[in-house]
Amino acid sequence: MQVLVKSNDPIRLSFLVSLLRDAGIGAELLDGHVSAVEGSIGAFPRRLVVADDDASRARRILQDAGET
Repeated sequence: MQVLVKSNDPIRLSFLVSLLRDAGIGAELLDGHVSAVEGSIGAFPRRLVVADDDASRARRILQDAGET
């Protein structure tokens, strides 16, 4: 797994996951529970990850969407 984005913005992360999934790339968000437990003060950003085999294509998709 490779981390593509770290962010505290749940709307942006949701958009990015949808963008990648629409392109056929499996994307997952990590650290959602720890972020919620710490009270969403922003100390622990969530991580958007994809499989190693999809990482280069996923980066291109995010770059084309202006999200890098």
